[in-house]
Amino acid sequence: MFTRSLGDDGAVLCPLEPWQAGEFLEHIDRGREFIGRYNGLPDVVTDLASSRAYLQAYAEKTRTDSGRICGIRLADGKLVGAVILRTLDVAQGVAEAGCWLEPAAAGQGLVTRAARLLIDWAVEERGVHRVEWWVVAANAPSIAVARRLGMSRDGVLREHYLYRGERHDMEIWSVLAPDWRAFHARSTT
Repeated sequence: MFTRSLGDDGAVLCPLEPWQAGEFLEHIDRGREFIGRYNGLPDVVTDLASSRAYLQAYAEKTRTDSGRICGIRLADGKLVGAVILRTLDVAQGVAEAGCWLEPAAAGQGLVTRAARLLIDWAVEERGVHRVEWWVVAANAPSIAVARRLGMSRDGVLREHYLYRGERHDMEIWSVLAPDWRAFHARSTT
């Protein structure tokens, strides 16, 4: 998957690689508090070495076809977020997608557009049958993305996620390949 347009505003979706660790760290630093409300990534990416290690882990996942990370860039090239396939099991036909975004880029539909491209790639190019979206139940913006992607809520894992000393309910949303294709056909006509 190479650089793909996210629409008329010039935003693009493109792979993130270990050599971009400095830029990735700057991006996380700009959004550290906002991203960290529900996502542990800012606790993992704290310096250049951990930024490089995080991107290297995804480079390995890409190499082994077990995950992927793609950056969301504005028209000026600024990295403002990402979508991931945290897991990708082609043999089982299951993947888990996720996302984050800097606060300055929120509300523009970037995550929805980027996730749409990544899910389409997983379903159409990799043959994934089920894409999951795990989200803290209090994360209304991420749940709204799942809905905009045509996902269904499968259930809630009560107090499943221990984060910064507090237990959070996790909602699991998903879309199956036949439903994705039907949803995608409706949304592009």
